[in-house]
Amino acid sequence: MLHRAPQLTTPWANRDLQRAWEKTYQDHRKKVQNAQPLVDTHPPQTYSHLYLKFKKLKMEEERLSVINRDNCLLLQRVASAMRTRGQTDSRNHFTHRRKTRKQAHMKAQKQNKVVLERLPSSEPWYGAQRPWEDWAATARRPCKSRRTWRKGAETDAQQGHRFIWMPNLKG
Repeated sequence: MLHRAPQLTTPWANRDLQRAWEKTYQDHRKKVQNAQPLVDTHPPQTYSHLYLKFKKLKMEEERLSVINRDNCLLLQRVASAMRTRGQTDSRNHFTHRRKTRKQAHMKAQKQNKVVLERLPSSEPWYGAQRPWEDWAATARRPCKSRRTWRKGAETDAQQGHRFIWMPNLKG
């Protein structure tokens, strides 16, 4: 049987052990006091691209530049009207295009007139009878590209086969 050490009624057997325990406890209390929170309670980080809409700013800048350019043109026109004592500029810049279009129309009319004068005096290249003559000549000559084998037809002297010549209808 093993002998057991006697159990003490206090947790510390002597003063040195008591001091060591108290020092350890005080160190633990300091660490608890200085501990940082583990839960992040700060607001989320803000990103500039979520608040500054660069595309929107660029579109607005382009729109303002177009307005500014139009205003400058309008100012130039008003200044020109003031310099000329309010006279209107009635020049038509489309007259040149109208002239060239009219000239092209006249040229086409002249060419059409020449063609109309030439048509009655010219003779046709093909006669109405010529296609029928060509067809009749083709029908008289048998076409050698298609053979149909039949009994009782002419005999080929060289090969001894019986066949008749059929015209090629697909032409």
